[in-house]
Amino acid sequence: MDSLTPQQRSARMALVRGRDTTPELVVRRKLHALGYRYRLHASGLPGKPDLVFPSRRAVVFVHGCFWHRHSDPACKLARLPKSRLDFWIPKLERNVQRDARNIAALEGMGWRVFTAWECEVAKIDTLIPRLTLFLTG
Repeated sequence: MDSLTPQQRSARMALVRGRDTTPELVVRRKLHALGYRYRLHASGLPGKPDLVFPSRRAVVFVHGCFWHRHSDPACKLARLPKSRLDFWIPKLERNVQRDARNIAALEGMGWRVFTAWECEVAKIDTLIPRLTLFLTG
């Protein structure tokens, strides 16, 4: 059973952002400091990638582990809620399916795709070398 009223739950869920999240801002600041320039949330591309590098034909998604169901078993952020699983499981699975469709569409258009997970951003010093290798490759 939910500990919040429907109005309180609605207000809390309204605070969940889809862009300019803390992990995304961390990645953006690091890459910008390294000299990489990018476009944000290109609406003309499938999935509106968080960072778009047009000259490199590369895009970066910064995914939240919970919302996008990070499949790494070591990731503690991808846990399922304890209540209303009949609601949450299909909702989160639709997110995973949509992500797969968007990545396939981007790759079909000739774009290279990198996904940075929220838990990886917490260890930014190990993520940045992988990102720079991706962007230079």
